[in-house]
Amino acid sequence: MQKQILYTDLARYYDLIYSWKDYQKEAAAIRRLIAKYKRSKGNDLLEVACGTGKHILYLKDDFHVLGADISAGMLAVARQKVKGARFQQADMVTLNLGREFDVITCLFSSIGYVKTAADLKRTLQNFARHLKKGGVVIIEPWLTKEIFKIGLPHMTTYGDDHIKIARLDVSKARGNVSILDMHYLVAEKDKTVRHFVDRHELTMFEPQQILRFMRQAGLRAKFIRNGLMKGRGLYIGVR
Repeated sequence: MQKQILYTDLARYYDLIYSWKDYQKEAAAIRRLIAKYKRSKGNDLLEVACGTGKHILYLKDDFHVLGADISAGMLAVARQKVKGARFQQADMVTLNLGREFDVITCLFSSIGYVKTAADLKRTLQNFARHLKKGGVVIIEPWLTKEIFKIGLPHMTTYGDDHIKIARLDVSKARGNVSILDMHYLVAEKDKTVRHFVDRHELTMFEPQQILRFMRQAGLRAKFIRNGLMKGRGLYIGVR
């Protein structure tokens, strides 16, 4: 997987850039889905691509949580901000933790960074292999080609008395890969303004392909349209 500035040099700003995101509300929705679908007896939870651990912050009191992420920079922020959970560096495509969990989550469209169908299939097999019998996996996908709009400008801003951040991009695509060239302007108190450019390429997998691979991995799989974010939905798989 490619490494982006957002997850390395800008990791300490990540939670400011996404300050609009209601992690507490999303964690509550995740808990409801777990209660509905999970059949195993334990409460061991693995969050794959956990980032800075903001979902874990609201799940750690109900589950024994391990957060895994490919980025050492993001994990450093998570370890500092979230106490009462464990974190480990790992790539979802080669995931091999040597244990099983009652719940696996992979949220905020992180699955889109898996580039090819072969790696997607391998990743979903990894998830199934790490699930206890009756355990549930919850995957929040990236947008599909039908939903993704090419040529649209986007802007996210954050500001307080000490820092201002602006992020802008115009959406592009190459085949079934969405391309987001993110331009960041970061202005901090008593420092010069800095400009970063960061390319994110996320594959737009189709629902039937994901469901087929989940079922081939031994999961009872379904897609629900009303997910955590508009237009993305959620995949639910039970081993």
